[in-house]
Amino acid sequence: MTFSIVGRQLDGHTASFGVAVASKFLAVGSAVPAAAAGVGAIATQAFANLAYRPDGLRLLSDGTSAQDTLEALTNADDGRDQRQAGVVDANGRAATFTGPACHDWAGGRAGDGYAVQGNILTGPDVVEAMEHAWLGSEGRLADRLLVALAAGDEAGGDRRGRQSAALLVVRPAGGYGGTSDVEADLRVDDHPRPVPELRRLLDLHRLYFDAPDPETLVPLVGVLAEEVAERLKSLGFATLEDWAGVENYEERMVPGSIDPLVLAKLRAASGGSS
Repeated sequence: MTFSIVGRQLDGHTASFGVAVASKFLAVGSAVPAAAAGVGAIATQAFANLAYRPDGLRLLSDGTSAQDTLEALTNADDGRDQRQAGVVDANGRAATFTGPACHDWAGGRAGDGYAVQGNILTGPDVVEAMEHAWLGSEGRLADRLLVALAAGDEAGGDRRGRQSAALLVVRPAGGYGGTSDVEADLRVDDHPRPVPELRRLLDLHRLYFDAPDPETLVPLVGVLAEEVAERLKSLGFATLEDWAGVENYEERMVPGSIDPLVLAKLRAASGGSS
């Protein structure tokens, strides 16, 4: 009842793993995706066996390949004929499984660093569009996963309709303040257009939790420093850090400079542009 993509991306010496999924199913993000930094990622769906998530990650953490992990999970499962799953391992090997009793259309594709799968789809073109979009995409893993998911959605997606979508991405110290490995864990549980809404949430996530681009920082001196101080005063704040903390922009604070995105938000909050 779902279409998904699991993926791995290597940036330098750091690997990111993730899952993007959409379905005519309430809160699909609570059931399908699992990932662990340095280990791999799994999507379990159709008549999903949620034990595939911890059991699969445990196998992957022991060095089991994606294909062998899927075989171990399905061989031990009496309900495997109704299951569907995709796995990518620490080395980027990927595999997908579709049980013969999954509702049409059902199937998947896998290649280096990705596995795409879906069931109760409008047709095979959904999976084909997702694979094509993934292979033609660039940028961060979260963006590439959402590009693929949007392509599947636009190709028809779940033939019963739309309801929920989710994105999970992990990398070492990729989370808030560097204190966790979860770079993004975003869910749209019930929405008429869940995939575009998931894109909106990722954009907000980047605004609040990404570090600023050093090349865009503006020195907080002279006329600009005076403007910022006046705007902060009008809002009842003594320092930029105090205001940013309240507005959740603390990850974008750099002493002696201001992020243009933060400056734009400050101007909007205090009565318009300069």
